[in-house]
Amino acid sequence: MNLSSYIARHYLFSKKSHNAINIISAISVCGVALATMAMVCTMSVFNGFEELVASFFTEIDAQLKIVPDKGKTMDAQDPLLEKIAEMPEVAVFSRTLEEQALITVDDKQVMVTIKGVEDNFEQLTDIRNILYGPGEFILHADVLEYGVLGIQLAMELGVGASFDVPLQVYAPRRGEKINLMNPLTGFRQDELYSPGVVFVVKQAKYDANYVLTSLGFAGRLFDMVDRISAVELKIKPDYSVDKVKEQICQILGNKYRVLDRYEQQDDVFKIMKVEKLIAYFFLSFILFIACFNIIGSVSMLIIEKRTDVVTLQNLGLLKKDVINIFRFEGVMISGIGAFIGIFVGLLLCMIQQQYGLLTLGNSAGSMVVDAYPVSVHVGDLLVVFATVIIVSGLAIWWPVRYLVRQFL
Repeated sequence: MNLSSYIARHYLFSKKSHNAINIISAISVCGVALATMAMVCTMSVFNGFEELVASFFTEIDAQLKIVPDKGKTMDAQDPLLEKIAEMPEVAVFSRTLEEQALITVDDKQVMVTIKGVEDNFEQLTDIRNILYGPGEFILHADVLEYGVLGIQLAMELGVGASFDVPLQVYAPRRGEKINLMNPLTGFRQDELYSPGVVFVVKQAKYDANYVLTSLGFAGRLFDMVDRISAVELKIKPDYSVDKVKEQICQILGNKYRVLDRYEQQDDVFKIMKVEKLIAYFFLSFILFIACFNIIGSVSMLIIEKRTDVVTLQNLGLLKKDVINIFRFEGVMISGIGAFIGIFVGLLLCMIQQQYGLLTLGNSAGSMVVDAYPVSVHVGDLLVVFATVIIVSGLAIWWPVRYLVRQFL
């Protein structure tokens, strides 16, 4: 095997009698390099978008979220949850309640998600960083209840950051049938006033659907004063979120699920991972097609080295060793192309990070970001390199065997 690789290296870098072999080999290297570069850049762009989306969610999502394993709500006074609140690793423990409701103002009405939160929600998240308007983040005061709307929802209702007329909020009464003669009797009704601010997460899931208000208001509106949807946690900086998550899972058992920020937005990130996987397979197919150039280069080399190979066989070289020589030749061509492609891909990613040459939209500020975000992961580079070697090896495996038997 070592002899085969040594001879293959000698054939690759030695002078050929036919210049066409060198040209085809160079074309093969360029083809593999181009496909490799495309894989590096594409996967890095997907990583960049994933991190960009994650940065939006972290402003309003808790580090850890405890939800019931079955059903939508849980007992707010569960002793297991009280144990979590007493853990020294937990900096903020906050109960929340989410449910659908109908909001009306003037002649407009919209279905929304009401999220009731406790007063320590500001300490739990970075909500203040995404607030816009002349007012301040406040949930309740005396007998008034306030609602902080997502910016798209505020625009849809035509109310802006501040509104003088309170929002009318309706939620169906639990366990009661709708009276068709007087449907309003089947709904609980309450009012939300404007605190003078809206939040901007830059994700339609929140901006177009969510209203933040006090936990007490949500409990009364949905007739679930003693029930909550989730417990949201902020971990002290000195502790690992992953390790604390494991500890909490051991305490809670199978009754609850503990979600980190990525798991809380599992649907979004699953779609992005599927898109990245599809792009990977598509580019791998293009790489496979590019590897057929290697077959042309190796086949011409087999014809040129027929005399040398016959001599080696007379000296005792086995047929399988001859096959391995030219297989190594093809893999080395693809390996050189892979290194060049990865290097050029990294260079392009660095240029894009530094200067943002490839832009989104026709004018600055028309998108969330002006240029395509990129983030290079070492794991992706290893996957790309392994893919090039495996795909090229598969592409030349049978053709080399066939050509050697035909010409030698």
